[in-house]
Amino acid sequence: MEFKIEHEWNSSPVSHDPVTICLKPVPEGLQMDVTAPFFNDPAAPPGPPGNPFHGLWDYEVVEAFFLNHDKEQYLEVELGPHRHHLVLLLTQRRHIWKECLPLSFEASIKEVTWRGSALLPWEYFPPSVDRFNAYAIHGSGSQRTYESLYPVPEKEIQVGQRPDFHRLEYFKPFNFHMLMGEEWKQPESNLWKM
Repeated sequence: MEFKIEHEWNSSPVSHDPVTICLKPVPEGLQMDVTAPFFNDPAAPPGPPGNPFHGLWDYEVVEAFFLNHDKEQYLEVELGPHRHHLVLLLTQRRHIWKECLPLSFEASIKEVTWRGSALLPWEYFPPSVDRFNAYAIHGSGSQRTYESLYPVPEKEIQVGQRPDFHRLEYFKPFNFHMLMGEEWKQPESNLWKM
Protein backbone atom coordinates (compact mmCIF):
# COMPACT_ATOMS: atom_id res chain seq x y z
CA MET A 1 0.00 0.00 0.00
CA GLU A 2 1.59 3.27 -1.12
CA PHE A 3 0.75 6.86 -0.25
CA LYS A 4 2.17 10.08 -1.73
CA ILE A 5 2.05 13.37 0.18
CA GLU A 6 1.33 15.81 -2.64
CA HIS A 7 -0.18 18.75 -0.74
CA GLU A 8 0.61 21.12 2.06
CA TRP A 9 -1.70 21.08 5.10
CA ASN A 10 -3.96 23.71 3.44
CA SER A 11 -4.37 21.81 0.13
CA SER A 12 -1.72 23.81 -1.81
CA PRO A 13 0.38 21.47 -3.98
CA VAL A 14 3.93 20.74 -2.81
CA SER A 15 6.77 22.25 -4.86
CA HIS A 16 9.04 19.18 -4.87
CA ASP A 17 8.88 15.42 -5.42
CA PRO A 18 6.28 14.05 -3.00
CA VAL A 19 7.15 12.09 0.10
CA THR A 20 6.21 8.43 -0.41
CA ILE A 21 5.13 6.10 2.39
CA CYS A 22 4.84 2.38 1.69
CA LEU A 23 3.16 0.02 4.18
CA LYS A 24 3.88 -3.72 3.98
CA PRO A 25 2.75 -6.54 6.26
CA VAL A 26 5.41 -8.54 8.08
CA PRO A 27 4.80 -11.24 10.72
CA GLU A 28 5.71 -8.95 13.65
CA GLY A 29 3.68 -5.95 12.47
CA LEU A 30 3.74 -3.38 9.71
CA GLN A 31 6.81 -2.24 7.83
CA MET A 32 6.74 1.48 7.04
CA ASP A 33 9.12 2.57 4.27
CA VAL A 34 9.68 6.26 3.59
CA THR A 35 11.29 7.92 0.56
CA ALA A 36 11.52 11.68 0.88
CA PRO A 37 13.42 14.72 -0.38
CA PHE A 38 16.26 15.61 2.01
CA PHE A 39 16.18 19.30 2.86
CA ASN A 40 18.69 19.22 5.77
CA ASP A 41 16.65 22.01 7.32
CA PRO A 42 16.59 22.15 10.27
CA ALA A 43 19.87 20.39 11.06
CA ALA A 44 19.85 17.01 12.84
CA PRO A 45 18.33 16.84 16.33
CA PRO A 46 20.92 16.91 19.13
CA GLY A 47 20.04 13.43 20.48
CA PRO A 48 21.89 10.24 19.53
CA PRO A 49 20.75 8.67 16.21
CA GLY A 50 18.75 5.47 16.52
CA ASN A 51 16.99 6.60 19.71
CA PRO A 52 13.59 8.13 20.41
CA PHE A 53 13.70 11.93 20.37
CA HIS A 54 10.95 13.87 22.12
CA GLY A 55 10.05 16.94 20.06
CA LEU A 56 11.08 15.38 16.75
CA TRP A 57 8.11 17.22 15.20
CA ASP A 58 10.25 20.39 15.43
CA TYR A 59 12.76 18.95 12.94
CA GLU A 60 12.65 17.40 9.46
CA VAL A 61 10.26 14.50 9.83
CA VAL A 62 7.68 12.20 8.21
CA GLU A 63 4.73 11.14 10.37
CA ALA A 64 2.01 8.48 10.11
CA PHE A 65 -1.13 8.34 12.27
CA PHE A 66 -3.27 5.20 12.68
CA LEU A 67 -6.64 5.94 14.30
CA ASN A 68 -9.55 4.08 15.85
CA HIS A 69 -12.12 6.72 14.91
CA ASP A 70 -14.88 5.69 17.35
CA LYS A 71 -12.68 5.72 20.46
CA GLU A 72 -10.26 8.42 19.26
CA GLN A 73 -7.29 6.19 20.08
CA TYR A 74 -4.29 6.54 17.82
CA LEU A 75 -0.71 5.61 17.13
CA GLU A 76 1.60 8.38 15.92
CA VAL A 77 4.93 7.36 14.34
CA GLU A 78 7.54 10.01 13.50
CA LEU A 79 10.66 9.21 11.45
CA GLY A 80 13.58 11.52 10.67
CA PRO A 81 16.36 11.33 8.09
CA HIS A 82 19.07 11.28 10.77
CA ARG A 83 17.70 8.01 12.28
CA HIS A 84 15.74 9.64 15.09
CA HIS A 85 12.20 8.44 15.74
CA LEU A 86 9.29 9.05 18.06
CA VAL A 87 6.37 6.74 18.78
CA LEU A 88 3.36 8.12 20.67
CA LEU A 89 0.14 6.47 21.82
CA LEU A 90 -2.73 8.94 22.19
CA THR A 91 -6.31 8.93 23.40
CA GLN A 92 -8.66 11.72 22.50
CA ARG A 93 -7.14 14.57 20.56
CA ARG A 94 -3.51 15.22 21.56
CA HIS A 95 -3.65 13.34 24.87
CA ILE A 96 -0.34 11.41 24.94
CA TRP A 97 -0.41 8.54 27.42
CA LYS A 98 2.69 6.67 26.25
CA GLU A 99 5.71 8.07 24.41
CA CYS A 100 9.25 7.35 23.26
CA LEU A 101 8.51 3.65 22.66
CA PRO A 102 11.39 1.68 21.14
CA LEU A 103 11.39 1.20 17.38
CA SER A 104 13.45 -0.78 14.91
CA PHE A 105 14.30 1.98 12.40
CA GLU A 106 17.04 2.52 9.85
CA ALA A 107 17.54 5.57 7.63
CA SER A 108 20.08 6.70 5.07
CA ILE A 109 20.69 9.93 3.17
CA LYS A 110 21.92 9.95 -0.41
CA GLU A 111 22.44 13.41 -1.91
CA VAL A 112 18.97 15.01 -2.04
CA THR A 113 16.88 12.02 -0.91
CA TRP A 114 16.49 10.10 2.31
CA ARG A 115 15.03 6.66 2.85
CA GLY A 116 13.88 5.06 6.04
CA SER A 117 12.39 1.75 7.09
CA ALA A 118 10.68 1.06 10.43
CA LEU A 119 8.99 -2.00 11.88
CA LEU A 120 5.79 -1.02 13.71
CA PRO A 121 4.87 -3.86 16.10
CA TRP A 122 1.22 -4.91 16.25
CA GLU A 123 1.40 -4.16 19.99
CA TYR A 124 1.54 -0.40 19.20
CA PHE A 125 -1.68 -0.26 17.17
CA PRO A 126 -4.94 0.54 18.93
CA PRO A 127 -7.72 -1.99 18.33
CA SER A 128 -9.91 -1.56 15.25
CA VAL A 129 -7.78 0.97 13.35
CA ASP A 130 -10.03 2.40 10.63
CA ARG A 131 -8.54 5.81 9.70
CA PHE A 132 -5.13 7.05 8.55
CA ASN A 133 -3.27 10.23 7.75
CA ALA A 134 0.37 11.08 7.09
CA TYR A 135 2.45 14.23 7.19
CA ALA A 136 5.86 15.65 6.34
CA ILE A 137 7.55 18.70 7.86
CA HIS A 138 10.73 20.54 6.93
CA GLY A 139 12.23 24.03 6.88
CA SER A 140 12.95 26.66 9.50
CA GLY A 141 11.33 29.92 10.54
CA SER A 142 9.11 31.44 7.87
CA GLN A 143 10.18 28.61 5.50
CA ARG A 144 8.69 25.91 7.75
CA THR A 145 6.52 23.72 5.54
CA TYR A 146 3.76 21.36 6.75
CA GLU A 147 2.52 18.76 4.28
CA SER A 148 -0.43 16.43 4.57
CA LEU A 149 -1.64 13.31 2.78
CA TYR A 150 -5.24 14.31 3.54
CA PRO A 151 -5.12 18.10 3.98
CA VAL A 152 -7.75 20.50 5.22
CA PRO A 153 -9.95 21.25 2.17
CA GLU A 154 -9.18 24.70 0.77
CA LYS A 155 -12.78 25.91 1.22
CA GLU A 156 -12.64 25.08 4.95
CA ILE A 157 -9.49 27.11 5.75
CA GLN A 158 -10.19 29.91 8.22
CA VAL A 159 -8.33 33.25 8.27
CA GLY A 160 -5.27 32.90 10.51
CA GLN A 161 -5.59 29.11 10.75
CA ARG A 162 -2.38 27.21 11.50
CA PRO A 163 -1.47 23.62 10.60
CA ASP A 164 -2.78 21.06 13.09
CA PHE A 165 -2.04 17.39 12.45
CA HIS A 166 -4.48 16.28 15.13
CA ARG A 167 -7.58 17.28 13.16
CA LEU A 168 -8.88 13.73 13.25
CA GLU A 169 -11.96 14.63 11.20
CA TYR A 170 -9.75 14.89 8.09
CA PHE A 171 -8.31 11.39 8.40
CA LYS A 172 -9.53 9.00 5.68
CA PRO A 173 -10.74 5.39 5.91
CA PHE A 174 -8.02 2.77 6.23
CA ASN A 175 -8.49 -0.98 6.25
CA PHE A 176 -5.82 -3.48 7.32
CA HIS A 177 -7.71 -6.17 5.39
CA MET A 178 -6.55 -4.59 2.13
CA LEU A 179 -2.99 -5.44 3.23
CA MET A 180 -3.53 -8.60 5.24
CA GLY A 181 -6.50 -10.32 3.58
CA GLU A 182 -10.14 -10.63 4.64
CA GLU A 183 -9.54 -13.45 7.15
CA TRP A 184 -6.90 -11.53 9.11
CA LYS A 185 -7.66 -10.40 12.65
CA GLN A 186 -5.68 -7.62 14.30
CA PRO A 187 -3.62 -9.08 17.16
CA GLU A 188 -4.65 -7.87 20.60
CA SER A 189 -2.37 -5.32 22.22
CA ASN A 190 -1.54 -5.53 25.93
CA LEU A 191 -0.54 -1.85 25.79
CA TRP A 192 -4.03 -0.77 24.70
CA LYS A 193 -5.81 -3.01 27.26
CA MET A 194 -4.72 -0.64 30.03
